[in-house]
Amino acid sequence: MRWKDWSGYHAVCFYDTYPEREYFAFRNSAGLIDVTPLFKYEVFGPDAGGLLSRIMARDIGRLDIGQVAYCCWCNDAGKVLDDGTVSRLDDTHYRVTAAEPNLAWFHRNAGGRDVTIEESTEKIAALSLQGPNARDILKQVAGADVASLRFFRLMRSRIDGFDATITRTGYTGDLGYEIWVGNENALALWDALISAGREFGLLPAGLDALDMTRVEAGFILNGIDYFSANHCLIESRMSTPYELGLGWTVHLDREPFNGQGALRAEKRRGPARRFVGLEIDWDETEALFAAHGLPPEVCGSAWRSAVPIYTPDGVHVGQATSGSWSPLLKKNLALATVGAPHGKIGEELRIEVTVEYVRKSVKATVLKKPFFDPPRKRA
Repeated sequence: MRWKDWSGYHAVCFYDTYPEREYFAFRNSAGLIDVTPLFKYEVFGPDAGGLLSRIMARDIGRLDIGQVAYCCWCNDAGKVLDDGTVSRLDDTHYRVTAAEPNLAWFHRNAGGRDVTIEESTEKIAALSLQGPNARDILKQVAGADVASLRFFRLMRSRIDGFDATITRTGYTGDLGYEIWVGNENALALWDALISAGREFGLLPAGLDALDMTRVEAGFILNGIDYFSANHCLIESRMSTPYELGLGWTVHLDREPFNGQGALRAEKRRGPARRFVGLEIDWDETEALFAAHGLPPEVCGSAWRSAVPIYTPDGVHVGQATSGSWSPLLKKNLALATVGAPHGKIGEELRIEVTVEYVRKSVKATVLKKPFFDPPRKRA
């Protein structure tokens, strides 16, 4: 019913008249979403691991064959350029996924290393199968071995006669898998999964339902919750891994990597900002609209617009950049960046709400992220 551009592809926002049915499929049965527009790069050669360790804030040299790692990468000032995953497919072959083009940056850092870098975005299709029934569905097409695949690991498989790589990854914060195949096999893969998933309640899903689940999972989004340093005109728009809550992906004590010196200094002094989760008070929101004889307005899917955040006495301290009403948790949620003195769990802040063209504010309490974190995700 609705489409939009994603990296030059026509991507589905939702198949139905609204995204909530697809959202509930992710949370109660399973949803299948096409994530082929992700940028993908194959890095080969004896120095492939060394190159990626130089580029990434995470030490890729620690990856075992068959392991997947979530990473971010920075410029020399420690400002984030992009985030994505690195999969070690074999001893000298890695695959990188990214939100935006990075081929030139990877080549610029190769610096005479014995390595080959190829963009595979248009050669490899990827489908994301997410939800509590995802494992049972995938077993129907890829075999029982799927049951033993661990969180953030990969396996090779055959599906309907063609080769596939399966990773235990996703962007919903739930049990899920991503299946990577040659582009010529994309439709056959889709058909096989839809057919196998029919008895398990599988639904095709679009980006709007995915966005709702990623807010519940507390995941950042490039271009929304932060901006690549490549696109920022002023330094204050740039972010570091520590400011984005990605300090756990930074391995400082190792061979040199891009931004290492700046990140070491920031680790010593502490980041200037924090990325936090907020629950927007429902009773206060309802009361503001009721004063005008109106029901409360809630976006029908996730929203992506910067909204000011204040202290209780009206001092501006940051902005919420993503949010969604959670149909499962029955909470109005937001993801925000605030000044480092703020953002402690349980702190009460204020978020701007516009009612009848007048800007008001309601209470927004800092919650621990992720908001939704079921044990099945890692089990």
